[in-house]
Amino acid sequence: MFVKSIMIPKFNCVTVQQDENLKSALEKLEEHQIDGIPVLDGDLYFGVLTRYRIYLNFFESGMEREEFLEKTLVRNIATNQDKYLEGNELFETTLLELKSFPLLAVADNQKKFLGIVTRFDVMAQFESAFGVNRPGIRIAFTSVETEGRIARLAEIAHQFHEHIISLVTFDETDKLVRRIVLKVEKKENVEKFVKKLEEHGFRILDIHED
Repeated sequence: MFVKSIMIPKFNCVTVQQDENLKSALEKLEEHQIDGIPVLDGDLYFGVLTRYRIYLNFFESGMEREEFLEKTLVRNIATNQDKYLEGNELFETTLLELKSFPLLAVADNQKKFLGIVTRFDVMAQFESAFGVNRPGIRIAFTSVETEGRIARLAEIAHQFHEHIISLVTFDETDKLVRRIVLKVEKKENVEKFVKKLEEHGFRILDIHED
C-alpha cells in the first residue's frame, strides 16, 4: 500500500499559514485536539508546527505567554521544511519517521500541499495488516525459506476452507528460515489444519485465540 492510499487529503486537513501568529495556530490545535499542524505558504508546503515546538520556544523565550503567542509568527518556529512525502512511498516506510512526530506532509514536486499522513493512520494500517480488531485464531510458525512455501500454505488453507484474516511474514536472522503469523477465523477443524501444516514441514511456535 502506498502513502497516497492512507493520506488525509488537503480539503480534510486543518492547516495554518506561515504568516499567522502562534496564538491563531494554538487555537486550531486546541479546537481540533491535535498535536501538529501543516504550515502553508499560500498553497505551498512550508513546514510543520507542533505543540512541543510552541511550548519549547515559549520556555526559552523568557516572554510572557500572551506576548509570545501574539508576537511570534508560525514561520519562526516551524520545522520539517524539507521533510515531506510525495505519495508514492510505501506506507510502512513512514513508521520510523512518525515514531516521534505526529504527522508528515504530502506534497508534489513543486511543493504544492496535497495532504498529510498521521501516526494514528499508519498504526491503524498495521493493526489491519495483523487483523488486530477481528476475532480469530493466530498461528505462529516457521518454514524453511524455499520457493513455493507460501503457495503451499495457501493450498492447505484452501483445502480446509480456512478464511484468512491476515498473513504476515518475517525473515529470520540466518535468512534460511521464515517466520509466519497467520490469523484465521475460528472453526472446528483448526486442529486438523494445524496438523496438516506440521505434516508439510511448518513448525508451529504458538497458537492463540484472540
